[in-house]
Amino acid sequence: MALLNPAPAGPPAADGDASPDRRVLLSAAEDRLDSVLALARVAAHLGDLRRIDWSALDPPPAAALVCDDVAATERLLELGVPVVHLDSGHPQTTAGGVAPGRALVRVHRPGWLAPSGPTVRGVRPTGVLAPRRTGRSRSRSGALVMLSLWGVPEAEADGYVRGALPELVRAALERTGGCTVVVDTGLARVRAALTERPEARVLRAADADPDALHAGAAVFLASPTLGPIALAQARRAPLALLAPLGTAQRELARRVDQVLPLPSAVDPHDPGLWAPGAATGPWHLLDPALDDLRGAQRVARTLRQLALAPL
Repeated sequence: MALLNPAPAGPPAADGDASPDRRVLLSAAEDRLDSVLALARVAAHLGDLRRIDWSALDPPPAAALVCDDVAATERLLELGVPVVHLDSGHPQTTAGGVAPGRALVRVHRPGWLAPSGPTVRGVRPTGVLAPRRTGRSRSRSGALVMLSLWGVPEAEADGYVRGALPELVRAALERTGGCTVVVDTGLARVRAALTERPEARVLRAADADPDALHAGAAVFLASPTLGPIALAQARRAPLALLAPLGTAQRELARRVDQVLPLPSAVDPHDPGLWAPGAATGPWHLLDPALDDLRGAQRVARTLRQLALAPL
């Protein structure tokens, strides 16, 4: 279990000064790109709630938000802490085994994307978890690659990182003048594969701000997971999907393709991949009535209600 703790708005109060009914614990699976993105987007809407880490559980917080980490949710429930458990987006309908009756269970699923299977009573979809700021820099430059290796079989991940990724990064540097690779797990492996491209930045998702990096990037390439897709949709920005790795990514890519024809980033020699120009992507094909992009606000509001008026 791991913590993602964005800086609160305004000067933080000392832990001893924080009212117990204002303290909330935020926890994400830091080795999973979607989990990191989901928690950061919800955290941006928590206002004056005091965020704590696992070392500050005495007294217990008023409530907790846990993304994907079932063990963390179970530990908090045993301590009597009310939990909002958020499944951050891979095709799951049971939220990883957390019983809806024990926690408030939410699943990141856009309104335009059909569920992957039978819905579970008590598990609510969130709609799109969009970033709080949807603007982009007018002087965008370089390419941003968001790579998720979470849940990908070792041999498949190693083959992609050693084979396709260096060629993609080389093309990005040549075509756009810069490249930042954000990866959730396997950081050392990715850095080792790109040693011949020292001008490329390689960052761990949990230690970076992928949404802010996207605001300044001219070209966006990402693994087929919902976090990056939601980011591009919210900003109506071009997005090309990397080759899907692992069963979960392939399944999600198949479901997305039935609704949304996103281009592929499989061929780094395709000039169209590096020249998005004024393109906004295919987002106009989606029915705007299906999503208001307020999923993060809704989850944050649920957490605030739980913290201030626990069940």
